[in-house]
This record gives sequence, structure tokens and C-alpha cells, in this order.
Amino acid sequence: MTRRELEQLVDLGEGISVEFKRRAPRPERIAKEAVALANTNGGRIVLGVNDDGTIMGVEHTSEQEFLLRQAVNAHSRPVVEYQTERIVVEPRCDVLVVTIPESSTKPHVVVPDEEARDDEGQTYVRVEASSVEASPETIQELRNQEDHAGVTFEFGETESLLMRYLDDYGRISVSQLAQLADIPPERASQTLLRLTEADLLHLHPDEDGDYFTLNY
Repeated sequence: MTRRELEQLVDLGEGISVEFKRRAPRPERIAKEAVALANTNGGRIVLGVNDDGTIMGVEHTSEQEFLLRQAVNAHSRPVVEYQTERIVVEPRCDVLVVTIPESSTKPHVVVPDEEARDDEGQTYVRVEASSVEASPETIQELRNQEDHAGVTFEFGETESLLMRYLDDYGRISVSQLAQLADIPPERASQTLLRLTEADLLHLHPDEDGDYFTLNY
């Protein structure tokens, strides 16, 4: 990446696939950002850029790379893969661009220490320019993403109510479907996820509560 390409990236601002950091934050925080990007669409963490887009660079870039590697190895499970690239902004002062591909082994979690098992910890995804804790529905959707082909289901009364509601209002949450169809939240969640797996619905993680929309 050239200095000009870095400037163009920074001009776009933070978003679902870009996170600015002045320097590597505490280990669990940087692992959280890496996990969220890997669980969503992939993206970049740019170390040496303020939240307002000011390119400051970091000194001792090798130390920043070491801290990043230690944090990701100790606090992400499965360990998130990434690549780094240095862009010189001043003598002995670089911006470190950390590129994280969308993972094929979702969901990744943030664990408190490197001895934790794979099924412990918190799962995060990107929502707009933030990394937020994933809901149970989002976690299940991450697990199901490789197995969507050939999903079948019975289209019953609950599904008919759901489709009519979406035609009228455009979006629905688990609690709204549970109230609409007078069913337990667990069954509402299963119904929405089953239709999402069949590519009829799209799940939208959101800080104020996940919701579902028609996928066409």
C-alpha cells in the first residue's frame, strides 16, 4: 500500500470493515476488533491513525507488531489470521495496516487467557463502525453459514404471519415474532434462523437488538 492509498483509505473513515487505532490497545481490546472483522466481512485495523482520521504513525513498529501478535494468539479462538504492512509516514514512524480476511472457521471468540477452550469467551461482529457482542441468533447464524445449501422447512401458520408482517413493516425481531405468533422466544428464534438458513430472510446484527428482513 502506498502513502497515497493509505490517505484514500483514511479519507473514507471508519466503517464496517475499517477500524482506526492510535496504537495497539490492551490485548483483549485489539483481539476483539480482530475477531469482529473475521466474523463479519473481513477488513483492516489501521494502527497509527486517530479516530478523527489524523495520520500520526507509530514509533517502534516492531514492538506494535509483537504486541498485536501476542494479543491475537492469546485472546482469539480459533486464532484469527491476518497480515501486516508498514507504510512510512515519517523517518522511524510508520502506519501499521493489519488486514484480516473474512474467516471460514466462524465464529471466533475473545477469551480471557490462552488456556481457555474454544467454546468459551465472547463473540463479536462489526455493526457499522463498531465491534459489538453477537446475539445468540447471530452466533448460530455464523455457525450455520457453511451449511445453508439444501435447507428445507414446513411453511405453516407462524411463517405465514411472519411474511405478512414483513410485507407490512419490513423488519422483525425475535421478541416481536414471539408476541405476534404467541409462541415462546426460543421457537421464534428457531423459526427466524431456519428461514435465514434457507436464504428467505437476512439477519441484521444491531446494537439495539438484532432484526430480520426479507432477503429479496
